[in-house]
Amino acid sequence: MHFFERVLQPPTYGWKDDSGELIKPSGAQILKEFFSRLNIFGDKKNWLPFLSWIKILCLIPFFFIFLIYFLEWWTVLAAFVYSMIIMGTHGTIWHHRYCTHGAYTFRNKYWRFFTQNLTINVIPEEIYVISHHVHHSLSDKPGDPYNAQAGFLYCFLADVNHQPIAKDLSEAEFKRVQQLMEHTGVKSNTYTQYQYWGSYVNPKGAILSWLLNWAFWYAAFYLIGGHALACTLFGAAGFWGVGVRTFNYEGHGKGDDKKKAGTDYNQKDNSINQLWPGFVAGEWHNNHHLYPKSARSGFKPHQLDLAWYYIKMMHTLGAVKNYKCFKKQFYTYHYLPSKAKS
Repeated sequence: MHFFERVLQPPTYGWKDDSGELIKPSGAQILKEFFSRLNIFGDKKNWLPFLSWIKILCLIPFFFIFLIYFLEWWTVLAAFVYSMIIMGTHGTIWHHRYCTHGAYTFRNKYWRFFTQNLTINVIPEEIYVISHHVHHSLSDKPGDPYNAQAGFLYCFLADVNHQPIAKDLSEAEFKRVQQLMEHTGVKSNTYTQYQYWGSYVNPKGAILSWLLNWAFWYAAFYLIGGHALACTLFGAAGFWGVGVRTFNYEGHGKGDDKKKAGTDYNQKDNSINQLWPGFVAGEWHNNHHLYPKSARSGFKPHQLDLAWYYIKMMHTLGAVKNYKCFKKQFYTYHYLPSKAKS
């Protein structure tokens, strides 16, 4: 079995049946799995997905405080910009292009730490990174942790049901996980600690970094705009934290092949380019699946890529040492040949 078929903890309903076909669990099965995997009293190794959703639950009250007490035109604008653009773009910059694909490298640890904490901490790197490698290896196939063909709920709750790493990895397999994560700066458990906690990251480090990040940003927002701004932006982060879980279902055509000629050039899976995720977060998803290690996925002139602009700016300032850009290859091997045929 390939490492990427082994590294994630399989759900109780399994990835595929005896014939190799994708298992599409019912909504009841998915929800049962979800609540079972959030049960830290039944198994302490469930702590990381539990912590991930605790963050969301902690952010929800801020959202309602914003709606009830601070709903004004300027807070609505601030919430829109922060949730749709800033949080979305940061997810692309940090979790996607750096942590997972290593599309660029930082000059030093300071700039890595700076970029990591540019926004309110919501998604644990470990849950995102390892599972996203699997997603690319098994895209739209059984074992893809957010396979859109299994339905919306399958994708929406994937961070708990499908994305955590397996709890019975060998020492060599865990070392491979460490290799995939070490450049992120997130401190690793030892193998003995992994056997106890069931995760790459240690709870103490994860909880401390979360609390320090939130304390800093609430204080910063309060100094700028009082509780109105702080509650608004923390609520906006919660809105994004829920909404981002819908992306891969939409980004893979809701399980159908919705690729369009002249728009989507990667034919190996159901990933599609969409205007909204592209404009607000630089997530031109079909382009990304075509060249996953590229620091830029907005290749065409109309494909705004705010994440790329940040990376390029940081490179100009000397904070980013180098990056990979496949725009030239995209035009040479895909766009121009396709245009010539039409």
